[in-house]
Amino acid sequence: MSDTATAIRATEDKPDFATGSVNLASPRLGANIIEVSDDFFGAAERMLNDAPPIFFPDRYDEHGKWMDGWESRRRRQGGHDHCIVQLGAKGVLSGFEVNTRFFTGNHPPFVSIEGALIDGLPDENTVWTEIVAKSDLQPDTQNLFPVDDDRPYNILRINILPDGGVARFRVWGTPVCEWKRQDPAGHHELSAIVNAGRVVGYSDAHYGDPWIILTPGRGQNMGDGWETRRRRGPGNDWIVIALGAAGHAKKIEIDTAHFKGNYPDRCTIQAGRMEDATDADVVAASEDWPVLLDEQKLQMDHIHDFEGAAISDIGAITHIRLNIFPDGGVSRVRIFGPLAKED
Repeated sequence: MSDTATAIRATEDKPDFATGSVNLASPRLGANIIEVSDDFFGAAERMLNDAPPIFFPDRYDEHGKWMDGWESRRRRQGGHDHCIVQLGAKGVLSGFEVNTRFFTGNHPPFVSIEGALIDGLPDENTVWTEIVAKSDLQPDTQNLFPVDDDRPYNILRINILPDGGVARFRVWGTPVCEWKRQDPAGHHELSAIVNAGRVVGYSDAHYGDPWIILTPGRGQNMGDGWETRRRRGPGNDWIVIALGAAGHAKKIEIDTAHFKGNYPDRCTIQAGRMEDATDADVVAASEDWPVLLDEQKLQMDHIHDFEGAAISDIGAITHIRLNIFPDGGVSRVRIFGPLAKED
């Protein structure tokens, strides 16, 4: 019998401090491993996997017991192991999860985390800022570390002391974008997470995490997007998105990649400009916003592009509300256009 038949999948609870944040260490955003001191037992890339960790009781490879995470060999000559992670987007951090699920006798007893904001790759001249001082790690646990720091970072160094295994490393935060460096008249993806776009509210997100619809690239499978449960009553589902900066929508893309028997039948988009409002006020007002995109029929597993006369000229906007009828799954939503002129 395949060891897959006996797999044990962990469950994960998103920490309170991560509300409204995204995982900046997600490969979906382009996060990657720059350097690792040792990953003899488990490749460092595994700890960035978006899926919760999994355990196969009887799986072994040429190095020994297979573990779903980063695991270094037993250190005999002093020192400690480390891994340097390039975040998928520069952001202000709200906290970390250093998940040791399924690592019991082989977890690191301590961890510390440092960060930097640099152009390019770190070197011997990089100045590292301590974000999490040396702290205890518990075995087989999510291990949460809230952060109170308003400085943005794009590179992190996680130190495990002295060695051991980490199943998952989550970096919760809010992306930031320096729009003043951008050409105001350029064709920007205003809604992208890497440009500080974010989800502020939705009717339902039974399947998956809704922020995925703002990530780069096309969805890899049906789980790589926002999907609501089957609606049995009246009404329709919706999601409200804050753009990274006020701008003019000139092109809209709605991608239903991999959604075939469960894509929305139709959609509309409303939009408004609310630059100083709370998320709750934005969501409450969104039902009354003017229509940016009239009702459109959707297709399965398809990129829908709208521009020109299909998009209403309602001026500069900061938020959109995507209405889907009656329910279903959307892989990606993108709003393109120039920045609004400063008053």
